[in-house]
Amino acid sequence: MSTETIQKDILRGGQFLVKETQCEDVFTLEDLSEEQQMMRESTKEFVDRELWAHWERFENKDYGFTEETMRKAGELGLLGIAVPEAYGGLGMGFVSTMLVCDYISGATGSFSTAFGAHTGIGTMPITLYGNEEQKLKYVPKLATGEWFGAYCLTEPGAGSDANSGKTKAVLSEDGKYYSISGQKMWISNAGFCNMFIVFARIEDDKNITGFIVENDPSNGITLGDEEKKLGIHSSSTRQVFFSDTKVPVENMLSERGNGFKIAMNALNVGRIKLAAACLDAQRRVITEAVKYANERIQFKTPIMNFGAIKSKIATMATNAYVGESASYRAAKNIEDRIAIREAEGNSHQEAELKGVEEYAIECSILKVAVSEHCQDTTDEGIQIFGGMGFSADTPMESAWRDSRIARIYEGTNEINRMLAVGMLVKKAMKGHVDLLGPATAVGEELMGIPSFDSPDFSELFAEEKDLVSRLKKVFLMVAGSAVQKFGPELEKHQQLMMAASDILIEVYMVESAILRTEKNAKRFGEEKQATQIAMSKLYLYQATDTVIRKGKEAIVSFAEGDEQRMMLMGLKRFTKYTNNPNVVALRTQIADQVAADNGYTFD
Repeated sequence: MSTETIQKDILRGGQFLVKETQCEDVFTLEDLSEEQQMMRESTKEFVDRELWAHWERFENKDYGFTEETMRKAGELGLLGIAVPEAYGGLGMGFVSTMLVCDYISGATGSFSTAFGAHTGIGTMPITLYGNEEQKLKYVPKLATGEWFGAYCLTEPGAGSDANSGKTKAVLSEDGKYYSISGQKMWISNAGFCNMFIVFARIEDDKNITGFIVENDPSNGITLGDEEKKLGIHSSSTRQVFFSDTKVPVENMLSERGNGFKIAMNALNVGRIKLAAACLDAQRRVITEAVKYANERIQFKTPIMNFGAIKSKIATMATNAYVGESASYRAAKNIEDRIAIREAEGNSHQEAELKGVEEYAIECSILKVAVSEHCQDTTDEGIQIFGGMGFSADTPMESAWRDSRIARIYEGTNEINRMLAVGMLVKKAMKGHVDLLGPATAVGEELMGIPSFDSPDFSELFAEEKDLVSRLKKVFLMVAGSAVQKFGPELEKHQQLMMAASDILIEVYMVESAILRTEKNAKRFGEEKQATQIAMSKLYLYQATDTVIRKGKEAIVSFAEGDEQRMMLMGLKRFTKYTNNPNVVALRTQIADQVAADNGYTFD
């Protein structure tokens, strides 16, 4: 594919809000190549054989088993998917790395955390920011599982405010090494890693600096006990203490003061990968819940036949489908943007960094939406199992506990909600996304007389796509007015930003599902996509309800008098259905299909 073709087909990050996307231009799971399908199957086989069959061991804090299975994953090449071939990896594209992260993460949060910490924040900073000598020395060992990595950023006083860390790095008098002293906490893989990525401050620098530190206990490195945690029981999580730990100057990662940038870009990748890591967890919970509901007899009938259960199953399946749709849409956008950068002469490192950074808004959206869908799905999984769901003898309660951390990892969901809106406003100020023009047009539309023409909704999703375009107007109306009123002070109005963010999130998620389904309906036929069509319509109904609630909450928080009345009228106009969907019928249709399949089969 030429650079011109790629640039024509994909939007820049955040532009989904103001530009129309054609269904042919989105990537879906149904577009996987034969090689990617084989990779997915081999990953699922590994998970079923090595992880899912032994989920009790992960619940019993068998840290050694986590390390053992990680080594097996390394032997199969699963730890080196994203690592360039020059450094011992497979050098696969971004979609393939998402795919493996997705399907390897569903059986247990303990392994998922170990895998994510090692392949992402443990290895990636070196592949993307390391010099050639550092990459040749460390990355091949990390790619094969000979060595494991960990990432030391969080401190007792530095969580979401990552750049406020107190760990110090002092240059020796001979200039040959830095002495690092400080305390890090919540360090995944600490109990069995060979190497840390450590962030510390040199003198009174504004920003922290990254270092590659080998795990040598004789070099002033001590570990705390394994943390007692709600979930991810067999993920090694410890405090790490550095006391005059000597690190050669050549082990500085990138440049002095560049650590905060490294940390933030690692989090961008981590966010979309975390969304992927929540997908197969949902699929497995749905499948187990449906199997149980099909077999559990109460009042002389399987509980799957009850409308209350059907409602839960339909919503669970719909959320999983929507999460897949949005996650792989963004992953391919990132992959294509990386290709554009490489075609323009950027190095692989620079291309990947800029490619992911371009879609930082989408990464935050996905992190929030999919982690919350996963939590909801596991919660309903317990409910469907009833008393058995509360028992540690079934995997439901462990799935629920494991999923809870996803809303905290990679920046809390509250931080990511505000980041999504904040980054979009900054992109608009830089001219990368034209928000002012569309927002002004929405304001003029509010002042005008609404059209009473009957639109032609004969084509598939014609009404739904029209409604999505109007939901975008709600965001532009709310965000545009808020920016106009508060300017740079907007970030101080966190509840307003979070309400606006929820509108933005729902727009991206539902549009992704509709585009995926429309694309597949065109090539496979509407009849074969009947359930996916129902799921897309159901999610739009739910999304619209959220937009109405959050839009009203936002509007009344800062607008008064005539301005408030006009905006509330606009909210009503922009969220109005011409033909209200029969939501009960949609849920029943979806649940009946999932029940007939005895599990989630839409991937």
